[in-house]
Parts: sequence; C-alpha cells; structure tokens
Amino acid sequence: MALVAGILGALAGLVGFLPLLFGLRMTRKTVSAGVAGSMMVLFVALLASFVILVMTAVVCIAFDRGLALPFVGAEVIALSTVAIAYGVRTVVRK
Repeated sequence: MALVAGILGALAGLVGFLPLLFGLRMTRKTVSAGVAGSMMVLFVALLASFVILVMTAVVCIAFDRGLALPFVGAEVIALSTVAIAYGVRTVVRK
C-alpha cells in the first residue's frame, strides 16, 4: 500500500508543478504588464501549486495517516526533480 501512496504522491508532485510551468509561460507573454504584473502571475501560480500539494496531502492523511510519509516524500521528490530538470533543460537550451 505504501508503494501506491508513493506513486500517487509522485503524480501529485508532477501535477503541482503544472501551475508553476503555466505561470512561467504566462510571464513571457505579459511583457506589457511590467514587473508587478509578472510577479503577480508567478505569485498566483505559486499559490495554486501550494494549494494542490497541500490538499492532496490532506486527502491522503484523511484516508490513512500511516501513508502520509511515503505520499508526501514522493510528492516533494517528484516536484523537486521536475523543477530541477526544467531549470537545467532551460539553461542548456540557451
């Protein structure tokens, strides 16, 4: 059962990165909004990502408290890995 929780946590971590990716792409398109507009887009994306990650962890804890550690651990590892891979890919492409 812990393996299933880990897989679901990894999927939640991947889904939690999507708002950040969307926010980064939106900042490139909102040049006319200035720095404040870009920062607001990134802040909303960060907030959405945080809500996704916390709510999936809360659902996991409500389902079975014993599976919270593998779920949240996989969530954090997946989110960090995807963010690092995205950053490295972005730097290498330039």
